[in-house]
Amino acid sequence: MFVQFLAATGVLAVLTMVPGPDMAVATKRAIASGWQDGLRTVGGITAGLLIWGALTVAGLAAVLAASATAYTVVKLAGAVYLLFLGVQTLWHSRRNRPGPSTVRLPSPSGSPWRTGLVGNIFNPKIGVFYTGLLPTLAPSGLSPRVGMALLVLLHAALTFLWLGSYVMLLAKARAFFERPAVRRAMDRVTGVVLIGFGVQVATTKP
Repeated sequence: MFVQFLAATGVLAVLTMVPGPDMAVATKRAIASGWQDGLRTVGGITAGLLIWGALTVAGLAAVLAASATAYTVVKLAGAVYLLFLGVQTLWHSRRNRPGPSTVRLPSPSGSPWRTGLVGNIFNPKIGVFYTGLLPTLAPSGLSPRVGMALLVLLHAALTFLWLGSYVMLLAKARAFFERPAVRRAMDRVTGVVLIGFGVQVATTKP
């Protein structure tokens, strides 16, 4: 069982480090508002994973994986939200005109925790991942529900540690990113990335 748990940890660690919508949202907030809001965003993302995990253990996420209609509804809602964040970021980059380097650029509005939570909750790939892959990684020596719950907690912890470390690293270089020209460039890159992920989510099949 211990070997199976180590193998599952390795698989989850690799999947956690693959860039995705959660990393793009955390990047946007950490650069714009600093490490505190960045960590709050990561906290919202982690809470979203725990909610998905609870739904999976309860069996409700299987409905999403099996129902094309339910999957499409959640998928489109998540795609619209990512597109909204991307367009909003691009719009802010147009508003941030060149000026004195001592002027602080405006931070994004809204709760960073809610931003992370909503972005994660409306990513149906999490539900499919939890119902499709996690059962194959669960240690055989535990009951299915206990094994799944343990892996969900492990994935949430790995996500918080990875994205939290990433946010802190970005925050250390915030002085560089706050330069108006750099900020505009990063806003444009982040906006395009978020829109790209929104399109990817919208066109992904179950």
